[in-house]
Amino acid sequence: MTKVLFVITAADRWTLADGEVHPSGYWAEEVAVPHRNFSEAGWDITIATPGGTPPTLDRLSLGISGGLPWNRRKVEHYLESIADELATPVSLDTVDQADYDVVFYPGGHGPMEDLAYDETSGALLTARLASGRPLALLCHAPAAILAATAADGTSPFAGYRMTGLSNREELLNRFARKAPWLLEDRLKEAGVDYSKGTLPLRPHIVVDRNLYTGQNPQSSDRLSERIIADVGAKA
Repeated sequence: MTKVLFVITAADRWTLADGEVHPSGYWAEEVAVPHRNFSEAGWDITIATPGGTPPTLDRLSLGISGGLPWNRRKVEHYLESIADELATPVSLDTVDQADYDVVFYPGGHGPMEDLAYDETSGALLTARLASGRPLALLCHAPAAILAATAADGTSPFAGYRMTGLSNREELLNRFARKAPWLLEDRLKEAGVDYSKGTLPLRPHIVVDRNLYTGQNPQSSDRLSERIIADVGAKA
């Protein structure tokens, strides 16, 4: 059976440049849709967070920012169906990425608060990228690569083609105008070959070697289905 390590932020906030604490966490669609797709493919999913802390749902992701009402209800119902899994994650420092066929990081603003600075996650990402086995990061989750460092001090992701939430999309959130930094800027500073779709809030994925990235919540389905197809083709 294909095994997936699902790494979710444990942060419940995003601290803005002026010190304001914006309630945050993981984005509903980015957990629900890939989890559902992987489950329907018959894959075994292990949810991990820093410290084994149950992840916090960003309530904005079930409001108007989460898309059409019917889709939000569908996402919410799915999250309710996996509530026990979400309530009992394993601690990220107890897992070995080599035990999994796929490592998948969903987003939300939470990764900007914790995974971007988490040394355990950074080491996992460095090892996973070097392994040549599938690694996927969605929306804000590419912030986690900022904690990954090669032996020479550079980013192991430098030179890789990637996407992630664009500055234009981020600044659609009024509170983001007080952001301490923006993801697109930091990815470029890390040496990533960053790209984004022509239109904001439309599905856009990038695949470079074993690295899979999705730009925004709308990319959740396309990204996870691409991974399923590629892993199935190699089976």
